[in-house]
Amino acid sequence: MEAVLFFIAAIGALGGAIGVIAMRNPFFSVLALIVHLFSLAVLFLLLTSAFVAAAQVVVYAGAVMVLYVFVVAYVGGGESAWEPIPGQRFLAPLLGIAIFVELAVAVLGSALKALDTHGPDVPAGFGDPAGIGRLLLEKFLLPFEASSILLLLAAVGAVVLAGRLKEESPASAGASVDAPSPGATP
Repeated sequence: MEAVLFFIAAIGALGGAIGVIAMRNPFFSVLALIVHLFSLAVLFLLLTSAFVAAAQVVVYAGAVMVLYVFVVAYVGGGESAWEPIPGQRFLAPLLGIAIFVELAVAVLGSALKALDTHGPDVPAGFGDPAGIGRLLLEKFLLPFEASSILLLLAAVGAVVLAGRLKEESPASAGASVDAPSPGATP
């Protein structure tokens, strides 16, 4: 049963991740990210890490995704054919393949080294809320705070971009209206 649940969650995680980058509408992309995050929570449950799975659902699939939905709704979810970087449609897949190859080499290299071992000795209490809090607030405080600042910058950037779009739209709309001819009556 665990193997079936693992494959369902793995397919959901991969499908959600692919959906995030494949969807043209940002709102559907956020929904695909929610599917991905819920699938990761199931994978965490299979690893007997209930606290991390609950945090995944509450924090990421809940609060952060609500923030993303509000940002997409505020900015607007329309499709855009505008390319901010010329040639990005060709460069992005090449960079994606390069990152995939790099990660595959790293994962396979470490996995092949671990074949002869019996696994790490996990201390008692590993994965409980106190241990995770100690790790987040002592050992990984800088990456934890950096990720929160990154999320804040993304939200502020979306608001700034939405403000620019609203400022530009009345000027461009007024320019497209034909001026009445001097002898015409309204």
